[in-house]
Amino acid sequence: MKQNHPTDTVAVPSDPDTMLLQHVSRRSFLYSLGALALAGCGGAGEQLAALASTPAPRAAGAPTPFVHPGLLHTDADFARMAAKYTTSPWSGSWNLLITNWHAQSTYVASPQDWVYRGNDGVHGENYTRLMHDVCAAYQCALRWKISGDTAYADTAVAILNAWIPLQGIGGDTNALLAAGIYGYEFANAAEIMRSYSGWAATDQANFKTMMSTKFYQICHDFLVGHNGTEWTHYWANWDLCAIASIMAIGVLCDDGAKFDEAVNYFKSGGGNGRIFKAVYYLHPGYLGQWQEAGRDQGHATLGIVLGGAICEMAWNQGVDLYGYDNNRFLAGAEYVAKSNLIQSGTTYYTVPYVTYNNVDNVNQTVFATGSQGIGRACWALVYNHYVNRMGLAAPYSKQFALVVQPEGGGLGSTSGGYDQLGLGTLTCGRDPIATGALPSGLTGYVNAGAPVLSWWGSAYATSYNVKRATVSGGPYTTIQTGITDLLTYTDTSAPTGTNYYVVTAMISGVESAVSNQATVITGKPLHTYLTFDASSGTTAADATGLGHTGTLIGGASWVAGKKNNAVSLNGSTGYVSLPANLMTDVGDFTIATWVYWNTSSNWQRIFDFGDGTGQYMFLTPRNGGGVARFAITINGGKGELGINHTAALPTGQWVHVAVTLSGNTGTMYINGASVASNTNMFHAPFRMGSTSQNWIGRSQYSDPYFNGKIDDFRIYRGALSAADVLALYNS
Repeated sequence: MKQNHPTDTVAVPSDPDTMLLQHVSRRSFLYSLGALALAGCGGAGEQLAALASTPAPRAAGAPTPFVHPGLLHTDADFARMAAKYTTSPWSGSWNLLITNWHAQSTYVASPQDWVYRGNDGVHGENYTRLMHDVCAAYQCALRWKISGDTAYADTAVAILNAWIPLQGIGGDTNALLAAGIYGYEFANAAEIMRSYSGWAATDQANFKTMMSTKFYQICHDFLVGHNGTEWTHYWANWDLCAIASIMAIGVLCDDGAKFDEAVNYFKSGGGNGRIFKAVYYLHPGYLGQWQEAGRDQGHATLGIVLGGAICEMAWNQGVDLYGYDNNRFLAGAEYVAKSNLIQSGTTYYTVPYVTYNNVDNVNQTVFATGSQGIGRACWALVYNHYVNRMGLAAPYSKQFALVVQPEGGGLGSTSGGYDQLGLGTLTCGRDPIATGALPSGLTGYVNAGAPVLSWWGSAYATSYNVKRATVSGGPYTTIQTGITDLLTYTDTSAPTGTNYYVVTAMISGVESAVSNQATVITGKPLHTYLTFDASSGTTAADATGLGHTGTLIGGASWVAGKKNNAVSLNGSTGYVSLPANLMTDVGDFTIATWVYWNTSSNWQRIFDFGDGTGQYMFLTPRNGGGVARFAITINGGKGELGINHTAALPTGQWVHVAVTLSGNTGTMYINGASVASNTNMFHAPFRMGSTSQNWIGRSQYSDPYFNGKIDDFRIYRGALSAADVLALYNS
């Protein structure tokens, strides 16, 4: 299945009817940064004072009217642009716009009956015609909206109307990229023009119909079926461009179902466009490894383009995807920005990296330097939202925004081609926020026995202090000062038990109020303990008192066990269900239980906690290779990190099995003895995120149910030592 995406090429006309593909040279970053000038929303009066306001929230499925214009730009944004475009740095971006050959009132569209992207063996590619016309429609629309000159409005309308007769988009699978990328861009141009009196209502209606039938349907079908492939086959950008197109068309057409489809997929879809999967791995300090970071940086930066567009379009309709999942998109943006910035001389910043693999066994073990340093026009949007709207610190996105300032669009050396509309210095630039936010988003987990903390910083902070207490709410004791970058701290002196943390910022020599409080439990306390000692009913009580009660389902029953009673599972319908989100705050762990296996069969599960076949952790008494295996993944079967025994568990006898994780070291124990380990287990349970299918005796896949008995099922926070496990076996 072809997935090549020519992000490093742009089409340059030798004349209006001839398109030539040529490589864009990689932008050099070997020049100094000027003064911060990506400011924006300024000027006097009530009109400009309202520009930084947050749109009213829009509930999914609610009949709340859409804001128009309300995709990448609102009327408030256009008022800001009109007030600022003659002053620096906005003027630099404006000058790039008005000198671009697309943004001329003399531009003539080149509509096609069919657009082809990719080789279908019959038709040649012609998508560059659409690509240029979309760029021209958008740029002329901007010139009209900012300057008021209707000559550009008429040109934009002529381009939009010329494409109404489009019959379809074809080619190979790359047709989706045309429908996605140019779909969201075209919808943005039309959204700007919807208020122009010179665009006839009938033409507007026909254009919307064309977008819904020719662009939307391709994107929808892709997200639903992924051309019949497994979820991880396609890279994040394929999903993201489809999401962006569906969202933009939804707003343009006042279609709430389409808008909600895009929002819901970004939050919880099955493919790599789900932000949880696009930002594949959160390193300490919230550096979010992008899903395509091991592929090349042209594609990784395109993810920031598309993700940013999705977040901004949703924001303008009252939906905060920027902040979703503790600013997960910002974590990805900061990682991509840092890894593509020059630190000194010709040396790029280094970033941490963990192995990525997918269904196609790409097995990317190192950060990819292909196209490193590409200067896509996307950073002004990221920086101005998080820093100048929200008051957060985004140091690497900020630095990159300055490096590529002023952003161009189409052909501009800072734009990275036509995969984005660009011109962000003009369209997104805001005045610096007056006061930064407090440190926020503080979280912690246990790794190798020690709490690891991460938090989001404040726009004007120079350093941070970490404080700890043994009582919720304090009093807190300062345990570390002077933290600058990265915003993370590992508390190797944490006492055993429950620890409460807050962070403060130093701003102009004054300490801020505290952040939110994070709770981290150290040591090896029981997290869940199912004795399975009941003799009737369907409830397996949690002896810890923490409420992690098990529920017997299907062919599960009570029988005599290793210790008093046990749960018996019939191998066809019986299993035990545990509460949702059982392991969301667990780093290091131990899971131990007694198992009596009746019938040997591949891939039965002793336990399997997850949310389907994308993210899970399981223990099987025998895998396809004939050995007991523990594995954890957040990226499907090919992304599993595993521990394999040298044999399957025996049948017809009670066997004690335990799995521990301490830091990156996982160990499997059988009857109190260590039998296998893996020192590269970089996924911990909390990294699976929300899990709704936490089962004993049942698989996330359509594998056989467990046939046998389970007794004394325990989950500990922390990794028991070998001596601890042996003692548990002997108890």
